[in-house]
Amino acid sequence: MSTTRVTVSGERPYDVVIGRHLLGELAAMIGRDTRRVLVMHPASLQATGEAVREDMAGQGYEAFAVELPDAEEQKTAQVAAFCWQVLGQADFTRSDAIVSVGGGATTDLAGFVAATWLRGIRVVHMPTTLLAMVDAAVGGKTGINTAEGKNLVGSFHPPAGVLCDLAALESLDRWDLVAGLAEVVKTGFIADEEILRLVSEHAADLKGWQGADAPAATWDVLAELVTRSVRVKARVVGEDLKESGLREILNYGHTFGHAVELAERYQWRHGAAVAVGMVFAAELARLAGKLDDAVVDRHRELLTALGLPTSYRGDKWDDLLGAMRRDKKSRGDMLRFVVLDDVAKPVRLEGPDPTLLAAAYAEVSKEPPAGRETQLTLG
Repeated sequence: MSTTRVTVSGERPYDVVIGRHLLGELAAMIGRDTRRVLVMHPASLQATGEAVREDMAGQGYEAFAVELPDAEEQKTAQVAAFCWQVLGQADFTRSDAIVSVGGGATTDLAGFVAATWLRGIRVVHMPTTLLAMVDAAVGGKTGINTAEGKNLVGSFHPPAGVLCDLAALESLDRWDLVAGLAEVVKTGFIADEEILRLVSEHAADLKGWQGADAPAATWDVLAELVTRSVRVKARVVGEDLKESGLREILNYGHTFGHAVELAERYQWRHGAAVAVGMVFAAELARLAGKLDDAVVDRHRELLTALGLPTSYRGDKWDDLLGAMRRDKKSRGDMLRFVVLDDVAKPVRLEGPDPTLLAAAYAEVSKEPPAGRETQLTLG
């Protein structure tokens, strides 16, 4: 499998490298002027994190490691403060660096710690999940959660580089891969219809992900999907790092999706929540007269073919509406949604009528609710 480089432009350009066995690329991204490196990894990736730390030590860096809680449990102010304590005790300076090894929660936290330590030090991400490769690790968004919502505390801090080592997906749980495909599908709907065609054609193989035993053809499709998704995100964030306009399109499905995550106390996988969020946004656009039935149906067909949920329980509207009003994309009391006029034609819908919102919610709560019995939740 060949190695692909996608450059994210902007004031601080960096490369996203997609391929296999990419550890040899890490030192160049860290920089030879760096003396100390902190490897941040979740407990479930202790062996992988230690292997990266040992490699860095073998190349002459003072290499440290910090073990984090798994999943969203690590994205708290308390865990961030612990990481700051480690950096302080190890005398990290502005020329030193952090390396994240893990999924989207780890890249979010590590980026936030790097952004806030001495007002910003270098960070390199080594995402180990599909979701992190195509979304969280690319773009410079960092953040932690609070009791009031997801990613409400954070900053924009572009990494020095991202290594998407597809070999990490060999051991990825089937449902983690499927959840990551929600973000892949998102990039297809907002910018690249070829992604939707590929997902539709290979949905059965992707849904039945076999990891290291997957056929070569499935690996080739997955590599192309990762590359195309990264290119979409790189183009968008290269033009708009701080979400002043264009970058908002990357939030397609996220306003409702984040509200679901909060309502479920982060026991739903992010991709599962975003899948329902995209169907909600599609229904909202249809009710607002922007989107035709065929594209709305295409949402449900693609996501269902992958095994992703397209509905949510019907008794949570007040909770969801309150969470959406606290969403980062809201302005004052005005709710803002990314919706579609058509495939690859995203637009912003501001202040939709409450009756439209309630009607869109009714459409996604028609089917039997996707509860904790689905393997796409964490509970």
